[in-house]
Amino acid sequence: MGDVKPLVSTSNSMDGDAFEARFTDLCKKGLSLDEKTCSGAMKLFKETKHLVSSNVSAAERTVEEAERFWFSFVLYSLNRLSEKGGDSAQQKSDENRFTLCQILRATRLNIVYFFEELPQFVVKAGLVLTNMYGEDWETRLEAKEMQANFEHLTLISKSYKRAFRELFLSSDANIGKQESATGAPDYLSKYHRFGWLLFLALRVHAFSHFADLVTCAIGFVSVLAILILHVPICYRNFKINDSPHFVKKGEKGVDLLASLCNMYDASEADLRRTLKMTNKLMEDILKKRPCPASECKTETLEHIDTDGLVYFDGLLEEQSFLSNLSILENDYDDATRNRGDLDERLFINEEDSLLGFGSLSGEDVNISGIKRKFDSIPSPSKTISSPLSPHCHRASHVNGVLGPLNGKVASTPVSTAMTTAKWLRSFICPLPSRPSAELQHFLSSCDKDVTNDVIRRAHIILEAIFPCSHDCSLTGSLRSANLMDNTWMEQRRLEALKLYYRVLEAMCTAEAQILRAPNLTSLLTNERFHRCMLACSAELVLATHKTATMLFPTVLGRTGITAFDLSKVIESFIRHEKSLPRELKRHLNSLEERLLESMVWDKGSSLYNTLIVARPALSSEINRLGLLAEPMPSLDAIAMHINFSEGIPTVPSLQKHETSPSNFGSLILGQNGDVRSPKRLCTDYRSVLVERNSFTSPVKDRLLAFSNLRKAPLQSVFASPTRPNPVGGGETCAETGINIFFSKINKLAAVRINGMVERLQLSQEIRESVYFLFQQILSQRTSLFFNHHIDQIILCCLYVVAKLSQLELPFKEITSNYRKQLQGRPEVYCSVFVDRSSTQQNGRTRQDHVGIVAFYNTKFIPAIKHLLEELDLSRTTTRTTQVPESNNSNDVRSMPWIT
Repeated sequence: MGDVKPLVSTSNSMDGDAFEARFTDLCKKGLSLDEKTCSGAMKLFKETKHLVSSNVSAAERTVEEAERFWFSFVLYSLNRLSEKGGDSAQQKSDENRFTLCQILRATRLNIVYFFEELPQFVVKAGLVLTNMYGEDWETRLEAKEMQANFEHLTLISKSYKRAFRELFLSSDANIGKQESATGAPDYLSKYHRFGWLLFLALRVHAFSHFADLVTCAIGFVSVLAILILHVPICYRNFKINDSPHFVKKGEKGVDLLASLCNMYDASEADLRRTLKMTNKLMEDILKKRPCPASECKTETLEHIDTDGLVYFDGLLEEQSFLSNLSILENDYDDATRNRGDLDERLFINEEDSLLGFGSLSGEDVNISGIKRKFDSIPSPSKTISSPLSPHCHRASHVNGVLGPLNGKVASTPVSTAMTTAKWLRSFICPLPSRPSAELQHFLSSCDKDVTNDVIRRAHIILEAIFPCSHDCSLTGSLRSANLMDNTWMEQRRLEALKLYYRVLEAMCTAEAQILRAPNLTSLLTNERFHRCMLACSAELVLATHKTATMLFPTVLGRTGITAFDLSKVIESFIRHEKSLPRELKRHLNSLEERLLESMVWDKGSSLYNTLIVARPALSSEINRLGLLAEPMPSLDAIAMHINFSEGIPTVPSLQKHETSPSNFGSLILGQNGDVRSPKRLCTDYRSVLVERNSFTSPVKDRLLAFSNLRKAPLQSVFASPTRPNPVGGGETCAETGINIFFSKINKLAAVRINGMVERLQLSQEIRESVYFLFQQILSQRTSLFFNHHIDQIILCCLYVVAKLSQLELPFKEITSNYRKQLQGRPEVYCSVFVDRSSTQQNGRTRQDHVGIVAFYNTKFIPAIKHLLEELDLSRTTTRTTQVPESNNSNDVRSMPWIT
């Protein structure tokens, strides 16, 4: 394809014909697509164009902006989904290929904004994409993987740029002395490009398609080693034998690899293995003959211990260097021709308009624009004296580099990943891969010895999470990457296994102390508990390596548990693994927040199986919407699915202790008699304020009671929902569990309400009323949370309280400020689920995603109109003392609608 022209017009017309004409113009003139591809693009465009108008109003953007985003989403989806349909006849010709970079140039968007807005499109257009491309379209689209991969490459490229500059770029005063006929700055830039292309070759041929951040970082360090060995010594910015960086020395000189590992907290074994692959690539691609470095006499090797190192004669010498650079460029083109992905060379090109606000060389690209902000928020399960006090944010390192060479590595996303991986190597890898003697004692002290059961389950579940490919038909670079994937999977599986046994032993020790007995049959035979523990261990291993694939919630699907299940073990897991690095604790805390804010409310969550027991009045709505979780797949079914055939003893399924979730609905719906009223979590909501800038949760008294429950046996958390809780004051396990769960939701909401109120500069009385209303909705209109994000309820509460207090606070201002919050994401208020029960078509309930305003008008206000009577707004307004009439009326017409 030729040059891509940015042809999206700036017209603000939403006229259908003009809208289609602009899209056609983009396809034909901007991207030069052939008729067949244009036809496919137009088909997808026509099926989804009705969604654009809601994207305009919900996201508060202009028509022209909405157009550019939607055009790019449609073309990206077409490119990814049509090319992976499996029919080679449908593959695009080389002349008609178009990549994500070309799409973004044509629509004048940068990559950060594109990935930030993409989730909205995925939600809104999901049904259309399913109908056109099949049920697996989201897996094939790889949107999350592409975004994570972009983040990783941005961080690695900045690490590489900083390290290269400190190793090889000279100060202006020295350039004049070192510059020769070749021109030092020009050659240095070419060496810089050579190193990045070599890194990309490693990613393409030896790593998986979306390699994890730790693997990429080790690959980057291996490239540094190659450059140190081969870049002419006149371009160095250090003296190898007199440098504070290369401190690992022996009788034969500096141990280069050990020194690099010391600087970057890398595994020396992994670095040597990666360097071997890098050397093999240069041998295969550049046709260079490797020589043992110990046999070579060149000044770049002086004062270096060359044992085990390889040198390529003439690799970066003038007569062959430019040819080698060209070969690497062509190899990357050939290897990525049919992918349609990002052109990863853009990270060292000067085409910085795609990367963000600033110049890459200026190092001011704001990667935080991609929403990773939830890592800074504390766990809602932790006891905090002031849940609404402002957060203390750690210093931001937007450069994302591994760190300066002049001293220990700075705290950056990459260096944090490397140090966390070092923890895994140091604390977990040396542990045994079987239960310790102490753990075996607990396993054998049950009513029957469950050691073999625990071992077999662990191997099956972890192989389901970390599957190995057994495809022997692959050849060449594909086979190389496949073998590396298998090795990677085996290593991660073993790490997760050892971590699982370690934490399980600590939990058993604590449980036995509580029960004053070593017999833990109820807990150690609970299938769901073990799977949650295995999922948590695996997730920590994945988080350590910062994978671009297998992103959460992958572990949930592969273990057969739900978000609500996992939320039960996170706090205990953190408490019982004392050595857990701060970053992994933060990851689990942020994970718990993600679970609480929306995932536990999704369809198929086991929350509903517990809720239908604890709150029988909700059973009809839960069943009507089909929210109940499916029965957890048996261990044997998972083993059969993954063709598990290891020599682990086979035992009967251990699920007999669980009540089938699918039976809960009929159990409750068949009952007669009065329906219990939902318990109110708080009766004294006016005790909220305790200090000027923060307040304690109104459920404080309830939480004090719950603190004792958290010290109760863990087995009660996973007991059947209908069983009486031994320390629950006559409540069932379901009721106690839901009360604790609601207290966590209230605490999380308190933090977020406070953040919004402070950002909007509203009064404490407003904050008080918003929080009270949220509580009442959770306890008395719980169904409003079904299939929703709690922030959607918070935003609506903010608006209605402000409206009733006669404050001028448009929804646009609320959502604009929400987006600036750590957890703020545009899809939260742009794509709100609604179930239009009153507009059934052909006997089927119509479900849709709308903007927050439509949800507020059609669902939120009708559901809470009676609760508004309980709001005391006489003290909330800062502009008037008059209470609005709508606060004292049941008439729907007087409710605070948005018009």
